[in-house]
This record gives sequence, structure tokens and C-alpha cells, in this order.
Amino acid sequence: MSTTPSLNGQVIGLAHYATRALLERELARTGTTFVESLALNATADGGGSADCDQLVARLTTGLKIDDDSAWAALAGLTETGLLEEQPAEPSRLRLTAAGQERQHRIRAAAGGITARLYGDFTTEELAVAGRVVATVTARANAELAGA
Repeated sequence: MSTTPSLNGQVIGLAHYATRALLERELARTGTTFVESLALNATADGGGSADCDQLVARLTTGLKIDDDSAWAALAGLTETGLLEEQPAEPSRLRLTAAGQERQHRIRAAAGGITARLYGDFTTEELAVAGRVVATVTARANAELAGA
């Protein structure tokens, strides 16, 4: 007899790693790392350009990685021509045409994964799960900030 496990860190972690493995498989087809994909998404979410320091802060805060790893991802995206410095503001990066195409491809792949994994849950189920996970994340981040 199988029972549904209670929600806890292990269950959330297993869901995260399984989902991320699906995304990583798609990212491998594009030659993009997970961190780079998040930087592309953040830049696109900012209207196609973003302040470098804010991008690094978003990556380090969200992924719990160090500054060097975040800067390395931005350097990789710049070296491959997916991001470029804005001539008038070198502290800002913008998506190139190739970067926009790659980001759209990644977002479409992530959307497909999301639809397959979450598509049969009700709006109410997703709302409750979202609130629980967001609250756990906020609590963990508060503890990390206090450490």
C-alpha cells in the first residue's frame, strides 16, 4: 500500500531535482547552463536589458551561489554573443538577437515541462502549494540572512 508523503524539505527537494533534470536536458541541447538560462530570463524580464550588479545579486540570492559563479555566467553569455554591454552604459547588459532567440527557446521548453508536470492540478491546488513553498522559502531565506 502506497501513501502520499507529507510535504517536507525532502519531498520539495526531490521535486526540484527531478524538474531541474528535465530542464537541464533541454538546456544541454542549447549549450546553455542553468545559471546562464536564469540570467537570460532575468534580462528578458527586465525588458531586454539589466544592470550587471542587479543580475549578479538576483543569481546569488536566488540560487545561493557565490559572486564569482554569477559573474562567470554573465561572462560566458557575453563571450558567446548572447548578451552584450550597452555602449552608453557598460554597467548594463542587453540581449542580442541570438540571446533573444535562445531565451525564447528556453522559455518555451520550460513552459512545456511546466504544462506536462502541473497541467492536471486545479488552480486551488496550485495556489495552496505555491503559498506553502513560498512561505518555506521566505523562512529559510530569513534564517540565512540572520546567520
